[in-house]
Amino acid sequence: MTAPNPPLLQVDNLVKHYTKPRRWLCAPMPPIRAVDGVSFTLERGETLSLVGESGCGKTTTAKSVIRLVEPTSGSVRLDGEDLLALNSEQMRQRRRDVQIVFQDPYASLSPRLKVGEILAEPLKNFGFGAGDSPAGPERRERVQWLLARVGLRPDAAERYPHEFSGGQRQRLGIARALALNPKLIVCDEPVSALDVSVQAQVVNLLMDLQAELGISYLFVAHDLAVVRHISHRVAVMYLGQIVELAPRDALFKQPRHPYTEVLLSAVPLPDPRRRAQRQALLGEPPSPANPPSGCRFHTRCPMAQPLCREQAPTLAPSKTAGEASQTHWVACHFR
Repeated sequence: MTAPNPPLLQVDNLVKHYTKPRRWLCAPMPPIRAVDGVSFTLERGETLSLVGESGCGKTTTAKSVIRLVEPTSGSVRLDGEDLLALNSEQMRQRRRDVQIVFQDPYASLSPRLKVGEILAEPLKNFGFGAGDSPAGPERRERVQWLLARVGLRPDAAERYPHEFSGGQRQRLGIARALALNPKLIVCDEPVSALDVSVQAQVVNLLMDLQAELGISYLFVAHDLAVVRHISHRVAVMYLGQIVELAPRDALFKQPRHPYTEVLLSAVPLPDPRRRAQRQALLGEPPSPANPPSGCRFHTRCPMAQPLCREQAPTLAPSKTAGEASQTHWVACHFR
């Protein structure tokens, strides 16, 4: 009997705190707990989406995983190797396996370079093809393949980023991320700045690339309709922690955490004759510099009990999910 394949990515107790500089004659400020003990795994060829309201730590988690933001502590293992233990040169070599697609493609593409030069730059940095010229035959062939794979014409290589629409620029961002055949791509809200019709095209492109190349995605998004379409599993974050982690269908059909129920109740229904029973959250989110004791959601939770104020729940298999409990995890004392 063979052992199961280990996950591509394993994140354990990831922490990122931001410390404010101390002012003269003032008491030190408490750290901002942007990410506070996040753990999850990501399988090969899988899409895991991080969702939650603004400021919950989704983007900081994603950037910490690939060390665009240096974590405070924790463990991030890619193919069994701890990325946080690597020095700068070792991490540089591993970056061919981890890439990112940013929310604003125009800000992430150099306006001074033509598209062919932008796509050839990572190839040159990692020694793909001979010589230093981006017009080398191997690099030129690779650039043409990348453009074709994301649905752009070959002559796009001779144009500048400002000559493209927003959807086309995001395709260029995806093409650049694909240049080195990565195993993992972090998608940081890649469609939130696009029109709805263009969003569908880009999401379908990402899914086609995953099916063809076996890429894994860590997908950060606000739009739950997009998340439902592209995800295999979904992790719901609140105030720097994961409060629910489950397969997509299980989470959307029967959410367990009260916060997830509120998020899903806000999703618009496509049928105008139906009215959604929306749930309203009480108050404002607490400050990540001074999170409440116990369960961090208890100050806004309609089913909070004294236990919730005293003891923080751990992310564990759901008590009420039946046979699916081993894949449906929730941080709630009563679910």
